[in-house]
Amino acid sequence: MQLDPRRILIFRTVAREGSVSGGARALGWTQPAVSQHIRLLEDEVGQALLLRSSTGVTLTEAGERLLRHADAIAGLIGSAEAELASLAEGAGRVTIAAFPSALADFVPRSIAAARRAVPGMTARVVELEPPEAIAAVLSGDADVAVAFEYDELHDEVQLARILLGDDPSSIVLPHDHALATGGPIALEALADEDWVAGCVRCRTHLESLAGAAGFAPSIQFETDDFVAAQSFVAATGSVTLLPAMALRVHTREDVVVAPLADGSGRAVSLRHRQGAERVPAIAAVLEALSGTWRERFA
Repeated sequence: MQLDPRRILIFRTVAREGSVSGGARALGWTQPAVSQHIRLLEDEVGQALLLRSSTGVTLTEAGERLLRHADAIAGLIGSAEAELASLAEGAGRVTIAAFPSALADFVPRSIAAARRAVPGMTARVVELEPPEAIAAVLSGDADVAVAFEYDELHDEVQLARILLGDDPSSIVLPHDHALATGGPIALEALADEDWVAGCVRCRTHLESLAGAAGFAPSIQFETDDFVAAQSFVAATGSVTLLPAMALRVHTREDVVVAPLADGSGRAVSLRHRQGAERVPAIAAVLEALSGTWRERFA
């Protein structure tokens, strides 16, 4: 069996677009041309990769397995394109995927530092939570993911990892709460409170901490916006758990922030494809992100 890499990438586009016609539009080709390449690839594989219907295509088991390899191929090609563009232009283009509180201040400061180090570098940022940001790097749609992990949630993927450091969590309470003294608070002291929960990963962390403290949190409000979470606390008398990175950017005057008694929090890291650090623009971004973290959070 000898597979044509170009046909594998055509197949990837069709699979990601969900239809042959969608793949043809994305590639700028005619639908018959795309269909022919898919048929030839299926002949090479010796089995069907796509099941066609009036609503689009679904992947067979063979198609699902091939798609994983196709994403890896696309990622490698993306690295090659970025490196060659950097050599040709004397700079480069870098796409950074990051979670909201990192984009509020940390990432913009880092990009500014990288652009001072590499004049002419261009940066694109995409707001994504860690699982989606890591998936974007794996597929070649992003160069660097700024991600976070909790003790109970680790990302075991084949990417290089640069640990920046810890981002401790704090309790945010209404200013008139009985425990709003600013001193450390044990989570079990808030077992009877209404809670504001954040992203899926943050909510899972809250539920894990609460379970260890012997209670299930009564989650009444959910928002990924750390400013909105504080507004719910101030307006409804609920409480929430927010990371120091978010509170550094903005803390309302009518709430009180108290550290968790156990000092727990999340670990912030950078993820990139192996070898991407050899691309000058990506290397500059990685160094700038690491340097900005040391200056502001270490």
